[in-house]
Parts: sequence; structure tokens; C-alpha cells
Amino acid sequence: MPGPALTEVRGRRAPHRRRRILLLFTLAVIAAAAAAAILADHGGHPEQTARRGIDTAARPPRHPKPKAAILHVVERQTGSLRSPVQDAAAAALGGTRVMLLGGLTAADSSRTDVIVVTAHGDRPAGTLPTALHDTAAARLGNAVYLFGGGTNAGTQSDAIVRVPLDGSAASTVGRLPAPSSDQAAAAIDGTAYVVGGYTGTRWLDTIVAWRPGSPAHVVARLPFALRYAAVTAAAGTLVIAGGSLQNGTASSAVLTFVPGQARVRRAGRLPAPTTHAAAAAIGDVAYVIGGRGALVGSATSRIVAVDVRTHRIRSAGNLAPARSDLAAAAVGSRILLAGGRDASGTRAGLSELVAARVTRLRETHSVASASVLPTRDVYAFDGAGMLTGAARLARPLVYVPNSESDTVDVIDQRTFRIVRQFAVSGLPQHVVPAWDLRTLYVTNDTGNSLTPIDPITGRPKGSMIPVDDPYNMYFTPDGSYAIVVAERLQRLDFRNPHTFRLHHSLHVPCFGVDHLDFTADGRYLLASCEFSGQLIVVDVARERVVRTIDLPDGRAGMPQDVKLSPDGRIFYVADMHAGGVWEVDAQTFRVAHFLATGAGAHGLYPSRDARDLYVTNRSEGSISVVSFRTRRAVAKWRLPGGGSPDMGGVSADGKVLWLSGRYNAQVYAISTRTGRLLARIPVGSGPHGLCVWPQPGRHSLGHTGIMR
Repeated sequence: MPGPALTEVRGRRAPHRRRRILLLFTLAVIAAAAAAAILADHGGHPEQTARRGIDTAARPPRHPKPKAAILHVVERQTGSLRSPVQDAAAAALGGTRVMLLGGLTAADSSRTDVIVVTAHGDRPAGTLPTALHDTAAARLGNAVYLFGGGTNAGTQSDAIVRVPLDGSAASTVGRLPAPSSDQAAAAIDGTAYVVGGYTGTRWLDTIVAWRPGSPAHVVARLPFALRYAAVTAAAGTLVIAGGSLQNGTASSAVLTFVPGQARVRRAGRLPAPTTHAAAAAIGDVAYVIGGRGALVGSATSRIVAVDVRTHRIRSAGNLAPARSDLAAAAVGSRILLAGGRDASGTRAGLSELVAARVTRLRETHSVASASVLPTRDVYAFDGAGMLTGAARLARPLVYVPNSESDTVDVIDQRTFRIVRQFAVSGLPQHVVPAWDLRTLYVTNDTGNSLTPIDPITGRPKGSMIPVDDPYNMYFTPDGSYAIVVAERLQRLDFRNPHTFRLHHSLHVPCFGVDHLDFTADGRYLLASCEFSGQLIVVDVARERVVRTIDLPDGRAGMPQDVKLSPDGRIFYVADMHAGGVWEVDAQTFRVAHFLATGAGAHGLYPSRDARDLYVTNRSEGSISVVSFRTRRAVAKWRLPGGGSPDMGGVSADGKVLWLSGRYNAQVYAISTRTGRLLARIPVGSGPHGLCVWPQPGRHSLGHTGIMR
């Protein structure tokens, strides 16, 4: 029996002990529930069922930090490599330079090249001991190190190759634990970490660490074997996103590894299973760039941001075009992208991902406006000389559809001379660049056909394509559909952009639908209806009209061309009867203001620096220059001797505005610096929607060249 003193002590502490036991029991229940929820999240998929080496418990930071802003990024085309490449390894050299090593040529042959790349071009720097592809690289100190890779013989290398920063005298300085290709690597604190890969017979689930002077060794195991993962380092953490799984599918897992902890942790998931993506980091944020699904030909344009401190995973932008197998490396606050593979094959393009601010918009009661609207210039990729893709190979020509002659005249932009004329079908109205910039199409309105033109030769190619009533033609911003404007049939026909097979025919509740443009995010289009004085708003994804807008009372409107302002906030709509342009709010689709420009206002063309809008006043033979910033007319250029300036476009260098003279059988070339008429060129009868080609931009939204 305990003595009195002991009984007294126990009596005083018993309530506290009961409270402590109750608290511990409650915490145990909560922990068990959390563990059950985590386990329930793992189904039968290889990346979900694996347990080895992965810690899935919640890990709040020891010292809570404010949420970092995940930057929205936009891609800017900047230059080109000397030759196409995919699957090259990349390492930043400092400043604006990046080293590319190995990779595959357009003929799928491994390369020995070591090249130094900037945003605008490349130069040869050296050669590798062996031609390699699907290798991995990391910079450590004053050299870049290359790890393994695949050879032309179909074998894998186990070599660790040292390449000095100038690219010369590559040498083998070590060996991996096993020969492998299809891996990725990043460096943290002087150590390179090589993730996953393939030995030729076996998929790898390893993270291998190596630093100069020490043997390579396995420091951690992935929860499942991986190839072609996107790997980078941010804030001292290795980020591993996506990759190919052994069962033939792609992973959506985002994993992290902190050196010294020996455990791989799960940070979250990508929006979709992704493999063959690139990765690079700016600050605490890793960006997973492009890639594809499990199948070849399923390239994505997604850019996904992973904040390693908060584990937030968010969409951060899009590539144009969608591509996989590209190289990426951070250069300061930007990410340099090189090569890769898109729907047309291996690429030679160079571009940068740069930060873009975004603004949250409100919803309107009748039309949901864009959820995110870039405040940067929507014409950012249309600057002087910024030719991309197939447009870089096109001859500098002007294509003039002569509506009353049923012909197309072709003018050399340098000599101002007609170099060719060819016949087309009935009533050619416009010459329209394809979304992928590879073909131009003449819209033969009463001929119910399209005439394809090869912009490399400047000549028709192939047979005419049967299409109902193609007065005009546009392309959805994602390139999924061509939109044939069937004016007399009161339709917008959504068609396959290559075969032109009809997908959906949308009847419109107005008369004379003819011109349109898209909101900055591509969700909606605003179209003009010439003969009923109305505008319509179409939900592009749902392919349905969601609003009809009557122009304000007191003016018998005749709306024509439509163009979006550089900041994406205002649509300008030319009104031929009112003699000026309407400003329509791109969020609410309300008519906000009218700006008088001149009689017969018809065509609208942004300058190459996106500062000004050229408005053609067809009935008075003049061109008004409207400042996008002040929203006022700042100049008016009158054609000597008069004329009827109608449709056209701006040259690739931004120096010449080309316009058809609708009622004068002429084409006008006008200096954009002085407004002086440079040439007046006789053409066929009734010249209309002429196309200046090539033009800068990533892709065409149609008409005579609405570029983005």
C-alpha cells in the first residue's frame, strides 16, 4: 500500500494525466485518418502503388513563409540553330550562354556536337568522344559534365565526360554504376544528381550522385522506374516531374529529393501525364516545359510551375507550337529553349520564356469574360523581323486576289513589280495564311473553293479544295479548326484546318458576317455583320453565339474589319458608313466609344511595334494613324491623286504598308515612317484582301494575316 505522501501526489496529478492521455489519443486518431487518406489515394497505377523510398506525409515548412508568386511566362521566338536538334543535353554557362551537347538530328542520328547557344544563334565549340543522344548534363565549377547516353549503335554509355566551358577537349573522367540513356540530371551544391534511365534491358529507379574526384553512387530510390523525366534543381531541392513508366504509360507525379535526406517525397501532380518534357528553374520555382503523352505525336504546349517551398503546382503558360524533347536552361530571369520536336518534325528554333504579368478579370452577367488576360502586348511575337517556322523560308511577295478578274497577281516586295499572275475560281476575296504558316489559301467565294499556294515558290500547289461560300477564313487560336466565313449563307463553318472537312456549321443571327478577331485568351471571337449593323460574340470552344450587339442608335452602321488592341482590352471595329472605328470593351463586350477617322473606314492593321493602328478610309483615299496608347488619331496620310485603300498588311520589317485599291485596280505601297506613297502598281480588276507574306508571328489566326 502506498504511503500518504504518494497518494497525495497521485491525487493532485490525476486530472492532468487524463487530459494528456486524451490529447495523445486524439492526435493518434487524426494521424491514422491522415495516413488512411494518403493510402486511399494510391490505386493500381505503378507510380501510386509503389511505397519504397517515398514519404507521402504532409510536411509544412518549419518556418512558414509567404506564398511565392508563380510567374506566368510567355514564349518569345528569338532566333534559330544552324541545324535542327532534339534530345540534346543543356547546361547554363553563365550570362546569356547555354551549352548544348549531343542530341538527335532531323534524320534521328546521334550527334557529337558541342555548341554554345545564345537566344539569337549558336556557334560550334567542340565535339564529344562519341555521338550521343538522350544523355544528361550538369555544370559543376568550371566544366560541364555529361552522363551516359544512347549511341548510334543502339547501346548505352556509362561514361562521365568532362567538357570545359569553352567546349574544347572533352575527356572521360568517370563511370556511372551502369550504362544508361534516357536519364536527366541537375546539380546542387557541387554534386550532380542523375535521375532514372534505361540500361538497354532494365529501367532504372535510381538517383545517382557524383562529384569530381569521387565515384558515382546511388543515394536514393524512386518509387517507380522512370525514363525521360523532366528534372531541375530549385532552392536546394531536386524536382522530378513526369516521365515514362515501365507499363507503357506516362507519369503525372511531381517528386522532390533533398540531398542528405535519402527519401523521395511527393509534391503533387501535373495536370496530365507527361513525358519527354524539359525543366528549368528560376528562384524557388521549377518550370516543366512541353513534353507529350505516352504516344508519339501527342505533344503538349503546357508550361507548369512547381513552387518547391509551398508545393503549389499551377499552369504558367503555353508554348507555341506544342513540342517535346526540347532543351531548356535558365539564363538569369529567363529560360532559353532550343530545338525539340513538334508535329512537323525536329526543330531548329530558339526562344525564351519571359515573365508576363496577368490581371484577374470580372465575370459579366451574360458572357463569362476571360479568366486571365495578359497585360503584355498580344502582338509581342509580331515584331519586325521575328519570322518563325515555315515563314522563314517564304519568298517576300504580295498576293493580290482580283475579285472581278478571277485572278491573283503576285508582286515582288523588293522591286514593286508583278512577277506572276494565275487564274483561280469565281470571286476571289482574300488570301489567308494557314495557322501553321505553311500554306496560303485564296478564298474563292462564288467558286465555293480554296486555292492553296506554296509560299516558298509563290505558286499554286495541289488541287482546289471544295468549301461552301468562303468569303473569308480564320483559324481558332489553338489551330484546331479553320473557321470559314460563309457570308451569304449566314454561317461560320468550323472545319478541319488541313482537310477542310466540315465539323460544325454555326448559323449566325445577323446579315453580312465577314470579319472577326479573338479575345486575348482565345475564348471568344467578335465578328462584324456588315449588312445588319451588328456585332456577334461567339464562344469558340462551344461553337455558339452568346451575344448579339446592336451598334448605337443614330448611326446606320456598316461594320467591317475587327482588331484587338495590344493590351487585349479593346476591340477596334471599322465602320464604313459611320466613317471611323468603334471601341468595344473586350471584357464586357459593350460599345464604349467612337473615333472618327474618315469616310469609308474599312481595314485595320497594327504597326510592327504595336504602337499604332492603321485605318484605311476607302471612300476618301486616306489612311488614319491611331495611337493605341492615347486612342486618338495622330496622323492622316492621303494618297496623291486619290484612291480606294481597302485591305492589306504590313511588311515583315514594318517599313511598308501594302494596300489594295479596291475600285482603282491598283495596289499601294506606303512608307510607315513618312506616310509617303512608294509605289502605285496596276493589277487586275477589283483587288481585295491582299496578303503580305511572310509576316512575323508564331501562328496565323487568318484573314490577311492576324498574327499571334
